Amino acid sequence: MTEPELHLRHGWVEAELADEFPELGLVHARIDARASGSPPHVKQRLRALADRYTGGRVIHMRQDPVPWAYRVFSRQVGIDPDTDPTPIEAIGLERLKRGGIRSENLLDDALTIAIADTGVPLIALDDDRLDGDLGLRLARAGETLGGVRPLSAGQIVVADGARPVAVVLGEVAEDAGVTPATERMVLCALSVKGVPRIAVEEALWIAAEVLV
Repeated sequence: MTEPELHLRHGWVEAELADEFPELGLVHARIDARASGSPPHVKQRLRALADRYTGGRVIHMRQDPVPWAYRVFSRQVGIDPDTDPTPIEAIGLERLKRGGIRSENLLDDALTIAIADTGVPLIALDDDRLDGDLGLRLARAGETLGGVRPLSAGQIVVADGARPVAVVLGEVAEDAGVTPATERMVLCALSVKGVPRIAVEEALWIAAEVLV
């Protein structure tokens, strides 16, 4: 297995956001990888992961420190985590519903494994479709995600130098997401109050290790 080379970077945070959420951050890293089909050892890792996600584990995971920190942040920004689960809770609920964790592709599987192991939300973007440095800011009046979905003014988004490319704890813009043609990705991890820095960095390393 190849050991990935990652250079972790901290994205900018708009002053208004930084004042309200001093520990909010976006840690990201570029990696050469493609969203191909998952090899057998990754599928086996998903099966082993599913075996750990018993009903009791899923029910009580929200009380663990890292998932709890993202639940608290969700409520602070107007998201009800009981209606729109945090990424790790969504994985657990999907496992209970399906009786397992289904392999999708190498990228989605890598993100699932990293989120499930650490509790830290991750997204992936196509590096060649980005314009400038990444950071966190509030959406502005009239902005859209990917030119399609209207954004509410004040909604927290991941943005490059030109436009929003993802909604925090939400979807990625179609014009910034990874496609079968992607050759270089940017993995992004959201950091919030109560989440150790090492957990955020570990999530990125786990995803990168699966991808390469």
